[in-house]
Amino acid sequence: MKLMNRAAILGLLLLSGSEQVLSFTVNSNTQSLVKGSANSQTISSSSTTTSSSSSTELSMAVGGSIIKTAQKLGGPTTAAIAATAVLGTAGVKFILDKPSRTYEDGSVAREYDAWTQDGILEYYWGEHIHLGYYNDEEMAAGYKKKNFIQAKYDFIDEMMKLGGIDAAAVSASGADEIKVLDVGCGVGGTSRYLAKNLGPKASVTGITLSPNQVKRATELASEQGVDNAKFTVMNALEMEFEDNSFDIVWACESGEHMPDKEAYINEMMRVLKPGGKYVMATWCQRDDREVPFSDKDERDLKFLYEEWTHPYFISIEKYKEIIDATGLMNEVTTADWVKETIASWRHSIWVGVYDPRGFIFKPNKYLKCARDAYCLERMHRAFDRGLMQYGMFAATKKSS
Repeated sequence: MKLMNRAAILGLLLLSGSEQVLSFTVNSNTQSLVKGSANSQTISSSSTTTSSSSSTELSMAVGGSIIKTAQKLGGPTTAAIAATAVLGTAGVKFILDKPSRTYEDGSVAREYDAWTQDGILEYYWGEHIHLGYYNDEEMAAGYKKKNFIQAKYDFIDEMMKLGGIDAAAVSASGADEIKVLDVGCGVGGTSRYLAKNLGPKASVTGITLSPNQVKRATELASEQGVDNAKFTVMNALEMEFEDNSFDIVWACESGEHMPDKEAYINEMMRVLKPGGKYVMATWCQRDDREVPFSDKDERDLKFLYEEWTHPYFISIEKYKEIIDATGLMNEVTTADWVKETIASWRHSIWVGVYDPRGFIFKPNKYLKCARDAYCLERMHRAFDRGLMQYGMFAATKKSS
């Protein structure tokens, strides 16, 4: 069993950590990974701009180093396991580098139905299928010390602040009801949180393409006694609501899956009441109009599009231009929250390493879990080197 654990750690290093400086500390009772410096929780930007061939050479060089280290630590048997891991890496990487969930009509609903049904995502991410928020102090102390689920609640709180969404103001409002729309609600974690936080005056509606997500969101709302949150299957590009229906429109990490970004924005602006508040968080790619994408950039983006059924990303700047072009909104506040959210990618992997119970008894999901972990690492690197941005947007609708 100890040898198997060592092999698993060696394989993980080769697949997702080949650009970090690591060492093994192994004794009869414990196994730990020790990074080469206290500040090596993220990959340096310069190390992630290598070409495919140089990346492979680096992986093999690290593999050789790991074999030598393993030989010193555990003798020939451990070295043999390490060598097997190194030899298998190229083949495994070849498989994982081929995207498996390309966007097509119906693919978003299908994938989220599957993720909801297998329960793995909910086991690790809880009720919130979005990144978490980590402040400077938490990053300095080590992101893995923060509760992974709490980081997601902290993100919602910070997003509320950005959007000027205040529970006290809602309570003091003269309106009988404050209507909130959550566009791309997942299993309803944020919808229920907003419903609880904003109080009984708030009426929250969550929409998603996934019937399984609506079913699970409704179950959780009933279990938690949240009567002021409801969920329905609806296409965000063709919403069935009347114009000027909602006081708050909230969209967190749904724009990535939209095949028509302009229709996505236009629909949200349409259903927002005059004077209403709009806040959005979405993954964006760097604006390539100033610095064109390199071949590597294009390859990396293609993988990120096609592995998690994204049609395409656009930049923060482009989103703002689309919002401005509606002519309906006051000045748009934008921000890039890469620094505040980037820890989520690797934290997502580590929670699975620390607690494999979410997937260990589902062997038919092993490959999918491996693909997701690999994509999480690829996402981390893309955000870390500036290819990707974490776009935040807030604005109010003009009164007339």
